[in-house]
Amino acid sequence: MANVDDTTLEAMRTVLRGPVISPQDPEYDETRKIYNAMIDRRPGAIVRCMDTADVMNAVDFIRDHGLELAVRGGGHSGAGLCLVDGGVTVDLSPMRWVRVDPATKTAQVGGGSLLRDLDHAAHAFGLAVPSGINSRTGVGGLALGGGHGYLTRKYGLTLDSLLSADVVLADGSFVVANEKEHADLFWALRGGGGNFGVVTSFTFQLHPVHTVAVGVTLWTLDHIREVLEWYRGFIPQATEDLNGFFSSFVVPPEPPFPEEIHGKKMAGIVWCWTGDMGRVDEAFAPVTEPAEPAFHFAAPMPYPALQSMFDDLLPPGYQWYWRGDFFDRITDEAIDVHAEYAERIPTDLSLMHLYPIDGAAHRVAPEDTAWAYRHALWSGVFAGIDPDPANAGIVKQWCVDYQTAMHPHSMGGSYVNFIGEGETEDRVKATYRDHYDRLAEIKRTYDPHNIFHATQNIQPAPAPAA
Repeated sequence: MANVDDTTLEAMRTVLRGPVISPQDPEYDETRKIYNAMIDRRPGAIVRCMDTADVMNAVDFIRDHGLELAVRGGGHSGAGLCLVDGGVTVDLSPMRWVRVDPATKTAQVGGGSLLRDLDHAAHAFGLAVPSGINSRTGVGGLALGGGHGYLTRKYGLTLDSLLSADVVLADGSFVVANEKEHADLFWALRGGGGNFGVVTSFTFQLHPVHTVAVGVTLWTLDHIREVLEWYRGFIPQATEDLNGFFSSFVVPPEPPFPEEIHGKKMAGIVWCWTGDMGRVDEAFAPVTEPAEPAFHFAAPMPYPALQSMFDDLLPPGYQWYWRGDFFDRITDEAIDVHAEYAERIPTDLSLMHLYPIDGAAHRVAPEDTAWAYRHALWSGVFAGIDPDPANAGIVKQWCVDYQTAMHPHSMGGSYVNFIGEGETEDRVKATYRDHYDRLAEIKRTYDPHNIFHATQNIQPAPAPAA
């Protein structure tokens, strides 16, 4: 790949409206920061695109000059895929806007938008898109990878609400992808990540959500086995108005948690109830069944407040390493592994989550989108987190060891957004299973030279023999 020299920088600035930031510019180090501070890459330039025309011109320039390309939406990629050493980051963060149409219950969302932007705009109309659990997450990476969170059982994955995408392709051209136009590309975008182009805007179907009931239930670790045995049977049979993800973590020293449990390792479930607010007590009544909780909290809350509930606990700039796996059951042997690694949590912010991905997510046929695990019941993530760079190796090793121990009890693949830095191409193939070959064919059609390879990469299929 070519280098970004001064002549190249000046030429780039002549064709782009947005600023082109180089390592010599005073704002460079701040601009190249992403959510995960464990990633420390130095692009040769960061192009802050103001609009779709900027993206088209940037892709043309980068391709024609033989430069390496990465795309940044929200900058939340755990593997740091939005930065590439020596190349060019196409930064969509100036394209941060949302337009809601309450008549059609749809929202058009700029490619640099965060979940908090979409949640805020849609909430004014009593609407929402199912998405993740941290409002600083970028809409683009989440939607293209799949997207699961509090509303998954009720309304499906984020990609299930995607109606249309505006895409800049590897040749610099612009297309609209939906069920009628470029339907093959649209299929691939729903789960295939950023492999096929730069999505400059998304159009989503919105769903009725306003005030939800939030619950947090904690048990001491000596009850983790009883809780997981109960949870594995309870959630798949529960009404889809109730979602609850399981976690093992260290209780933070802040409200609503009482002082006597601050700093203790516990097993917990974070609940979201979207049903009748008059039935909240009934919805949460079963939490005492596995064992008496050490703590239980429940309260009504605007949906955007729930979405941002953990933002301050996990701000940008910490050391992160995560890995994931899909599960269609929680075996007794898996519970033993969870119990062992919960006791071994290495730092106050490291954690494990099991997200339910059944309900509405199961009512989409496996062949309808690139998401290849429609029959999974849980998406697990093992995350080592700490503010101190000195602890980066400790949290990473705990995460790698935990995921390695759990992998034999998994379905074999991971949610693509939970693939950690340095994992192999085999992990990507396992994530897409039987869809991989179809995705590779679509990749060959839209990006035959693999310009968009700073991704969890899908290699273009070889050209057919003459």
